[in-house]
Amino acid sequence: MNKIKLIIYYLIISKLPHSRFLSVCAKIRVWYAARILKIMKFDKKSKLENNVYLSDGKGIEIGENCRINENVFIQEAVIGDNVLIAPNVSILSVAHKHDNIQLPIIEQGNYPNQPPKIKDGVWLGRNVIVMPGVTIGEGAIVGAGAVVTKNVEAYTIVGGVPAKFIKKRN
Repeated sequence: MNKIKLIIYYLIISKLPHSRFLSVCAKIRVWYAARILKIMKFDKKSKLENNVYLSDGKGIEIGENCRINENVFIQEAVIGDNVLIAPNVSILSVAHKHDNIQLPIIEQGNYPNQPPKIKDGVWLGRNVIVMPGVTIGEGAIVGAGAVVTKNVEAYTIVGGVPAKFIKKRN
């Protein structure tokens, strides 16, 4: 991805006010992410709020009618349609190696990237952390503050640290 496009995103586009103050700002961010960065589909229902971190833009796919709130951190991910992502969510695709106790963790490098998959109709509550390689099934709800370390079945509600099954959605 062109570094100039990312610089413009991080210095200007991502810093525009939240849509509750000026609704056109979220539309500008969606337009920029769709047409310039080419990481999401362009539609009038989607919202991309301020201070959303998109890494270098590689490995990110965002579907239609998605609402991504402020201060969300996305390293890499495939995000379906009709997804709600609350403020301060982190979606991680990279983890540090830590197997060799003779070598400092900082010198062990990373495991290969494993972008999470967030299927259609998912709702990620405030402050959720989604770990690398996790798939969150269609229509699932992840409660606020949860750390998702394992796959989540479709139409289930999970919560806690680590996230555990609460109940099925009816």
